[in-house]
Amino acid sequence: MEADELEYVGFWARFGASLIDTVLIGIVIWPLLTAFYGDAYWDGEGIVKGPMDVLLSWVFPMVAVIVFWVAKQATPGKMAVSARIVDAKTGAAPSTGQFIGRYLGYFLAGLPLGLGIFWVAFDGRKQGWHDKLAGTVVVRQRNRKPRPVTFNESR
Repeated sequence: MEADELEYVGFWARFGASLIDTVLIGIVIWPLLTAFYGDAYWDGEGIVKGPMDVLLSWVFPMVAVIVFWVAKQATPGKMAVSARIVDAKTGAAPSTGQFIGRYLGYFLAGLPLGLGIFWVAFDGRKQGWHDKLAGTVVVRQRNRKPRPVTFNESR
């Protein structure tokens, strides 16, 4: 697809995609955490409950997201809003290293009260700090209008 057929994906579409991804990851992880730690998992204090908590809450989401990015250039949430991640210079698929850097960049972008994530709303290319660090942009096809409705008059 040519650059003039694409548009940068803004904050609200990306926020919606993130919500979809969070719900999908939760559907997988939350029952497993309950199975391993029981209902007390949700009542207890502390950030990490044990090794399975680290694997399920931190490692699995990281691996799942990066695998989706490498395979599809998008997570299910980004696919739902017709978005994909591309290299900011070439428009081609980013390298695996860029994807890993982009994921780790989320932590830096979230540190100052999420400023690096909200940056998407104000940046000309709709890049968050994680995108800038990894050299990526999030794009989708411009003018994704649905087909007009037509009716056949033959009975």
